[in-house]
Amino acid sequence: MKKTVLLASAATLMCVFASCGGGKKAEEAPAEEAAPTSTQLAIFTKPLDTSVKAEESFAVDKDGYISIFDGKTFNGWRGYGKEHVPGKWAIEDGALRFNGTGGGEAQDKDGGDIIFAHKFKNFELTFEWKVAKGSNSGVFFLAQEVESTDKDGNKRLEPIYISSPEYQILDNENHPDAKMGKDGNRKSASLYDMIPASPQNSKPFGEWNTGKIMVYKGTVVHGQNGENVVEYHLWTPQWTDLLQASKFSEKNWPLAFELLNNLGGENREGYIGFQDHGDDVWFRNIKVKVLD
Repeated sequence: MKKTVLLASAATLMCVFASCGGGKKAEEAPAEEAAPTSTQLAIFTKPLDTSVKAEESFAVDKDGYISIFDGKTFNGWRGYGKEHVPGKWAIEDGALRFNGTGGGEAQDKDGGDIIFAHKFKNFELTFEWKVAKGSNSGVFFLAQEVESTDKDGNKRLEPIYISSPEYQILDNENHPDAKMGKDGNRKSASLYDMIPASPQNSKPFGEWNTGKIMVYKGTVVHGQNGENVVEYHLWTPQWTDLLQASKFSEKNWPLAFELLNNLGGENREGYIGFQDHGDDVWFRNIKVKVLD
């Protein structure tokens, strides 16, 4: 049984999951009903509006997880603030790969962060990741594309991390960022520069790790290699205190503080993205289950 549902927003994805089971319990379903269904997401391509260029189909498994990367194409993906995928991102052996230069947060014309161009609100994101020796990257969520204007009227696109928390991706043993920050809050799976992952159970460079980010009505959980390692609560005094103690404090970075303190904007939803930090990194098996 295969169903296709046209959706205008992430909130309506729950309708897909309600229909996937065909009204039967899992043990009653015939074998052929275990095949993935598909859904269509309205994919927004322009950075600062909501015009729809295309609707792409994505597989949905029996547990309701949408495969937002098919391992073969960039369907649904584009550069942050761009209408195309930057050339330094490639598909290699079923994985998204950033071809690094070792130049730090490069973000040059062929590089830059990428996003899945559909906003999610309450969801669980699962993925696998690995890094080369000494590599740094990150996963963003509830991100916005923010344009600012300076005193001379010149516009610029602000970086993605000004409006999004970061699930850190890092070679803990060989990248200096692991020793910076406080109490290991820049090591892998940490809420970057705010909460260290505990336990710290990442695998060495070159090996695949599993990652998870769950967002539900303000509660956020980071998972790594089968364990929950970080928990925090958005839009609370605790969240504000975390920001004030970080590089994103109101004093150090007023715009970042304002955006992060009101994470997700009025609708409390945003993009999922992967970071160009100038280093080699791979992502695969990228799936989202909507919890709205």
